[in-house]
Amino acid sequence: MRATFVLGRIAGVRVGVHWSVLFIFGIIAFGLSQGRLPHAYPGRAWAVYWAAGLCTAVVFFASLLAHELAHAVVARRNGVEVDDIVLWLLGGAARLKTEASSPGAELRIAGVGPLVSLLLGGFFALGAWLLTLVSASGIVVEMVAWLAAINVLLAVFNAVPAAPLDGGRLLRAFLWWRTGDRLRATANATMAGRVFGWVLVVLGLVLFLKTGTFGGFWLALIGWFLIAAATTEGRQAQLRGVLAGVPVRDVMTPEPLTVPADTTIADFLTGVRYRYRHSAFPVTDDGAAVGLVTLDSARRVSQTEAQALPVRAVMVPLSKVIVVGPESPVADLMPRMEPGPEHRVLVLDRGMLVGIVSPSDVSRMVTWLMSTAPKRRGRR
Repeated sequence: MRATFVLGRIAGVRVGVHWSVLFIFGIIAFGLSQGRLPHAYPGRAWAVYWAAGLCTAVVFFASLLAHELAHAVVARRNGVEVDDIVLWLLGGAARLKTEASSPGAELRIAGVGPLVSLLLGGFFALGAWLLTLVSASGIVVEMVAWLAAINVLLAVFNAVPAAPLDGGRLLRAFLWWRTGDRLRATANATMAGRVFGWVLVVLGLVLFLKTGTFGGFWLALIGWFLIAAATTEGRQAQLRGVLAGVPVRDVMTPEPLTVPADTTIADFLTGVRYRYRHSAFPVTDDGAAVGLVTLDSARRVSQTEAQALPVRAVMVPLSKVIVVGPESPVADLMPRMEPGPEHRVLVLDRGMLVGIVSPSDVSRMVTWLMSTAPKRRGRR
């Protein structure tokens, strides 16, 4: 899940928002301003209800951000790098570059999220109680009480032992500690996630058919998301098992064709050496890699501008390109790779460009390893 736009950095972690957040934000604001608040405290102006609903929705997403930031901060303290945090339709996700090195680290990273949500729930519950004591506006008390309930619900739901929820990662940490096999622990946690997802789908559909309420449809949607996410996580775990011990050096395309940064876009598009095979090329300046340019980004420039603009004007700068070393494990690289030529991975050795990695490079290695696995087992 990629961010539609970036909000900035908090505690050194890039925070982004997916466009689907607007959908759930609207549902929360509308549900509170046109449903719960007018029903509990009728007779107020419509602007009051809408202001309260919008403010509550903003604080709710701040609570989600705090949940994910807790994961990110604890992950970094346990030696796990964090790509970014993306808020989207069904909550948020902190994308980790690598996996935890031990069951204990996994436990700490996964457990801190529900703990933060639970603490926030308690904080808002205390706030609602204090506001009641001082005879604050009923609408304000209702807003804070709703935030208390939703944060406690978020903590409880995330603690369910089913991947990709935090509880699934806690289950994986426990199974990993008991068996010593991280791959097997992941497979069991993702299986639990699929089972739990199907339970939610069935319950949601039954509720929707019997009552016709939106809540049943929403429950089924959450279940379907969990099934898809757990299945994807399970496949990735299986691939990481296949690629265990394989360095990037064995997967990359060595000595890739490069484009000098000052080459005009027109020369890049018409140059014979760039016309075949590849859709993305490393960009160099005095022999050092400075970015990545794709044919698609170059073709979007008008013919007039292409005669004067250099490739560096449309390249993805090196700071936004995934960079790894030749001895880095491919298994740790996989969660960070995304489809699209603009997401190619550059391989640098002591600052020098030595290769490039695309998803097809990894796929070829996986196919070869799986096809030769029986032969290799037979030789043992």
